[in-house]
Amino acid sequence: MFIDEVIVELYAGNGGDGCMAFKREKYVPMGGPFGGNGGKGSDIIFEVDEGLNTLIDLRYKKIIKGSKGTNGQGSAKHGANAKDIVIKVPMGTVITDTETNLIIADLTKKGDQVVVAYGGRGGRGNMAFATRANPAPAYAENGEPGEIKKVKVELKLLADVGLVGMPSVGKSTLISKISASKPKIAAYHFTTLTPNLGVVQAPTNKSFVVADLPGLIEGASLGEGLGDRFLKHIERTRVIAHVIDMSGFEGRDPYEDYLTINKELENFDKKVIEKPQIVVASKMDIEGSEENLKKFKEKVKDVKVFPICAITGTGLKEVLIELSNMLDKIEKKPLYEEEKFESHILYKFKKEQPFTIENENGVWVIKGDQVEKLYRMTRFTTDEAALRFSNKLRRMGIDDKLKELGANDGDTVRILDIEFEYKEV
Repeated sequence: MFIDEVIVELYAGNGGDGCMAFKREKYVPMGGPFGGNGGKGSDIIFEVDEGLNTLIDLRYKKIIKGSKGTNGQGSAKHGANAKDIVIKVPMGTVITDTETNLIIADLTKKGDQVVVAYGGRGGRGNMAFATRANPAPAYAENGEPGEIKKVKVELKLLADVGLVGMPSVGKSTLISKISASKPKIAAYHFTTLTPNLGVVQAPTNKSFVVADLPGLIEGASLGEGLGDRFLKHIERTRVIAHVIDMSGFEGRDPYEDYLTINKELENFDKKVIEKPQIVVASKMDIEGSEENLKKFKEKVKDVKVFPICAITGTGLKEVLIELSNMLDKIEKKPLYEEEKFESHILYKFKKEQPFTIENENGVWVIKGDQVEKLYRMTRFTTDEAALRFSNKLRRMGIDDKLKELGANDGDTVRILDIEFEYKEV
């Protein structure tokens, strides 16, 4: 089954918890802190596998979870890092963050890989907090939460030439004659239900990849037929070969077919219609084709037209030479502008407030990634840990902001599921 788009929720692994322990030896009084750090949680990595040509393996993996790092232990033993999760995908896979609509990665080369969701770092054990002022800290950190992301994983086939045209115009027959691809061929519409790729060896000794893109009819860009599912696969192509049934055997006018398909390409993406194009006039062995071809050429003067009969092979050599020569002159360009990539956004320059405070039914509710992460990584098992948490909130400016908003002594303050009393200092 050909699957070219899935939505997946990713939960990278949490870091392991740090350990709070003290050195206990018979002849070493006041041995000091001895708790190790936790291990790092699993990253979730996407990696190209040349043997894949569909995303079917991800169809049944709506949620992918990483493992938590091992907790630190006493005797200065650090926890082990969790094993990363590696997801194999075909070349041409685009990964987009559904929340920001920014592209995380466009994987187009052998061996390409990207970390899509980062595992949390391990929490520090109390050894890591020892200072001259506090040589025996009585607290340790929980592991950092792993990243949570919802992503769209989309396959856009890697092909140099895209064959487009109405159903049953001979695209599948053409690709079967010029490559080793063996698509299903039959005398009815929508015989081809999935895109077919074929590697072509031109008479110029140059090779290139051709994609047979099925299902284009009028309204394809709006969801009619199968076209809306497969138009995306033409985005990477450098040349469009427009296959037209010049016989008019099914009662359609070749010129009207040409206009209709080009209109659908333009409606889908104006950049697509700007790609170099040739017309492949198919089924020239059928009566009436020569007359229709003459009329067609009178109306279409800015595109080269190549008459062929795919079954007998007539004209195929000329088509392949032309495509090879065109591809030599057209450089390969990245599919997306740099501004569309998540990595292009410089988050460090975003001047956003690290927290928000709202009064909900008399309760001051504090929200924000930094605050919530601090809470999750704090282990409230000792007074010293709670004091450290309170001091960090104060340094973030939360106490000052609460006072500015009118908070009074004894008011309830909530962060996630913890509530405490506000006390003005």
